[in-house]
Amino acid sequence: MSHMNLETIDRAPIGPDGRRRRVLVAMSGGVDSSVAAALLVEQGYDVVGLTMQVWDYTSCDIEEGNGTCCSSTDVDDARAVADRLDFPFYVANCEATFKAAVIDPFINGYLEGKTPLPCVNCNTFLKFDHLITRMRELDCDFLATGHYAKIEPGPDGRSMIVTSDDSWKDQTYFLFTIDPKVVPRLMFPIVHLNKAEVRAIAEDKGLLIARKKDSTGICFVGNQGYSQFIETHADRSRFIRGVVKMYPSGEVLSRHDGIHHFTYGQRKGLGVQTRGSTEKPLFVLRIDASSGDVWVGDEEHLFSRSVKIKDTRLLGSVVEGERLKVKIRYAHKGEYGVLKSIPDQPGEFEVEFDEPVRAVTPGQAAVFYREAQLVGGGWIQ
Repeated sequence: MSHMNLETIDRAPIGPDGRRRRVLVAMSGGVDSSVAAALLVEQGYDVVGLTMQVWDYTSCDIEEGNGTCCSSTDVDDARAVADRLDFPFYVANCEATFKAAVIDPFINGYLEGKTPLPCVNCNTFLKFDHLITRMRELDCDFLATGHYAKIEPGPDGRSMIVTSDDSWKDQTYFLFTIDPKVVPRLMFPIVHLNKAEVRAIAEDKGLLIARKKDSTGICFVGNQGYSQFIETHADRSRFIRGVVKMYPSGEVLSRHDGIHHFTYGQRKGLGVQTRGSTEKPLFVLRIDASSGDVWVGDEEHLFSRSVKIKDTRLLGSVVEGERLKVKIRYAHKGEYGVLKSIPDQPGEFEVEFDEPVRAVTPGQAAVFYREAQLVGGGWIQ
């Protein structure tokens, strides 16, 4: 398995040449990234703000600035913070890139019977790809975001990503695709704070976004839900209709209007008759995109002892057969398992868990940790 050498870079605000180090701050218009910028200004860095306008919120039912991310209203909020703190501010129109790298794979994933994870693609192709390019173009030394994650020196002195002290807010799960070479150039200035402290700092500095609602869920979907979003934005000819079947008997329970209405582990909205008040509830166990069959059954069939992953990205060295903690979804507490490479299949691995895990879901990520260190991750097959 590969090993990435991640240099550790002096992060002092003033360099050896006496020049203030310049930091590009990715500003979403929310309180986290705004306070990140404020703290860097306070610490003496030469701060430059940039907001990516990524999505036309007139196409959904979300009120701009109310749980959104990078809408036109959020751009105005970010600009107001930059004006208040007196640093340069830029806007990048990334709608085309966002559609190609985030929206289209999200829709395609659901139409293939998967449960996509668009926040990872947003981080991969916009925040830590596009913005790194902008960082270099603007002659900045670092890129800062409002993520709850840490950069620390590893045992060999080289930079690594580690989890936030606040496990409830930790966002390292979404960062496993970061190019290891850029890790030494990243800053996460608010990781040592909880949300109440972040808002208090914003209030103290007179930032109007201090009480602004956080973005939650998938920023571009809104209250309409995933399936309605897909039906609004995808060609109906692509919908895969079929039947709901009982596992393991194969009994047909009902017909459905598209596999995009289902996800692994789903309990409600299955469109089938309940089996009586004394019976166990039914859960989605499998979605077959080739036939349109959606298999449902008892919860006991949702548990797996292993998972196969592809397109694996490693941020550090991993020993064949090493036992690591693995999270199979963002809210998963993690389960220990052994990581094994699959022969003749580059980037593909299998994790064998110590204990069965519930609802291993294709399209989600399996992300692994060595204690607090983010080691890497891959996409669940």
